[in-house]
Amino acid sequence: MYELAGQVLIEDEFLRDGLQNEPRRFSIEEKLHFLSALEAAGLRRIQVGSLVHPKWVPQLADTDELFTRITPRPGVTYSALVLNRAGLDRALAVGVRHLSISVSASETHSQKNLNRSVDEARSAIVPTIERALAEGVAVRAGIQSALGCGFEGRIDLARVTEIARDFSALGVDEINIADTAGLADPRQVHTLCTRLRDEIAPETRLSLHLHDTRGMGIANLVAGLQAGVRIFDAALGGLGGCPFVPGATGNIATEDAAFACEQMGLETGIDWQALRSPVAEAEGLLGRRLPARTSHVPPPPWAQREDT
Repeated sequence: MYELAGQVLIEDEFLRDGLQNEPRRFSIEEKLHFLSALEAAGLRRIQVGSLVHPKWVPQLADTDELFTRITPRPGVTYSALVLNRAGLDRALAVGVRHLSISVSASETHSQKNLNRSVDEARSAIVPTIERALAEGVAVRAGIQSALGCGFEGRIDLARVTEIARDFSALGVDEINIADTAGLADPRQVHTLCTRLRDEIAPETRLSLHLHDTRGMGIANLVAGLQAGVRIFDAALGGLGGCPFVPGATGNIATEDAAFACEQMGLETGIDWQALRSPVAEAEGLLGRRLPARTSHVPPPPWAQREDT
């Protein structure tokens, strides 16, 4: 059951999902500082921000400038979230080469997030994805609220499957399944991921965006691993939450996810102990303790080293 091996890619979303709901605005310099810490700890993919209208997410209004200030590190992918053609135009203008482009599987969440029905959002996003792919940009197509909606509850598995098939037919590199409200359980995650694996093109990778609203995040990660998923979203310190979903709390913590994978014999390339310091810095800036576990307890005896 737990005979897992190989590499796992963890995308850190502290700078996007983590900060988008915070009343405190982080400066460009502060964001670059945390970006540097993530790079130094071995993160290979980092979501730097979102290119949406600043009226909706003012905390990320400087994402364009942030991309122009990045000195790319070899082996690291810098990603951004876009939701429409205007966001794509901005992304192309600042040289973003990896994009997350998503729709919701929930009618209520879609209306609150985009002011469109699910079908309207799906139709509108297709030209954006097609143009991004034509420009040689890697596209991760996401399905928000795929594992449950804070407004509607359970989401029809058939609807999620249909959206995933359509995305795969467009030729996207990856399909991201998001537990936006943190409602998923391990059996549900395993069932959905196993079904989708059989429905989409073999070359299309699956990834999971997991929130830890009810303490099920790492258990859901393990269920995803058992279903063959090897790409997961997380956020430094477990920061995050959807501004359009009441009660949705943070992502699974990057350091917790990396630690869990390491304990199960999987390779992430992340030095999870090196993330303790930036977590402490973030807590100081935000004035509260963040949800991550491994940053707040001593490393297990077999993992302790002189610099901890």
